[in-house]
Amino acid sequence: MSTLYMGADPGQIGEYVIFSGDPWRVEVVKQYLDNPVHIAFKREYNTYTGTYKGLKITVTSTGIGSPSAAIAMEEMYQCGMKTALRMGTAMALEDSMLGHFIIPLAAMRRESTSKTYVEESYPAVADMDLVNTLNETVAAAGKKAYNGIVCTMDGFYSQMRESRFSGEWDRDINGVFEALKRLRVSGIDMETACMLTLGRLMGVKTAVLTAVTVLENLRKKVEGAARTNLEDTLCQLALEGLYRFSQKNTERGGHEEPYAL
Repeated sequence: MSTLYMGADPGQIGEYVIFSGDPWRVEVVKQYLDNPVHIAFKREYNTYTGTYKGLKITVTSTGIGSPSAAIAMEEMYQCGMKTALRMGTAMALEDSMLGHFIIPLAAMRRESTSKTYVEESYPAVADMDLVNTLNETVAAAGKKAYNGIVCTMDGFYSQMRESRFSGEWDRDINGVFEALKRLRVSGIDMETACMLTLGRLMGVKTAVLTAVTVLENLRKKVEGAARTNLEDTLCQLALEGLYRFSQKNTERGGHEEPYAL
C-alpha cells in the first residue's frame, strides 16, 4: 500500500534517502542519477529513485518546516529507509560562512514537532560516521564546510526575517540572532533538529549538509548564477557523500543498525 502523503511503496524506495526542502531541487539531483524513476509528486513531496555509481538512492522533498519534514521521515522509514541525509540551505550567523557549507554535529530543538515524539531534553545529534564522511567529501571537492551547532525554529517571519507584521508588533528579530551568537550557534534552519531527533529514535543514520545562502535577516545573500552553482554543488556533494558512506558500510560488512540496544 502506498504511503498516505508521498505515494511511495516500499519496493520503490532505496535504503539511502536524500531529503531536499525545495521540491524543484529534487529535479537537479535527478539529473545526476542513472535511470531515475519518478515515484510521485504529491503536495510538497517530489520523489525519484535511481542509482548513483550503482547505489540505489531515493531523493525526495519535504517543503518548509519540521511538520512536513517529519511526515517525510515517517513515510520513508515506512518504506525501508536506513540512512537519511537532509540536503538544504541554511542562514548563517557568521559572515565568513556565506557561500560555504554547514554539516552540523547537533541542533537546538526550538521547533515544536520533535516534542510530539520525545521530551525536549532528548538531544538532536547527527550520526558521526556520516558527518565525517560528508566532511571528507566536501574537502575532496575543494570546498569548505563548518561543523558545530545549528538552531531549528518554526517562525520564519517571527524569528528569522523582519517583515511588515513583525515591525507592527515590535518583534525583536535581531535579538534572536544575538542570543544565538552568544551560544555559539553557527546557523539557523527549520528542519534539522526534528530530522536528527527522528533519525536517532528510528535507528536511521541521519546527518545534514546545508549550503549557506543567506546571513541573518537576509542582510546578505548568494544570488543569481552563484546561487544556482552553489545548489548544484550541494546536490553533487550529497550524492557523492552517500556513495562514499555506502562504500564504508560495505567494508564494515553491511548496512548495520547503529543504535540497536
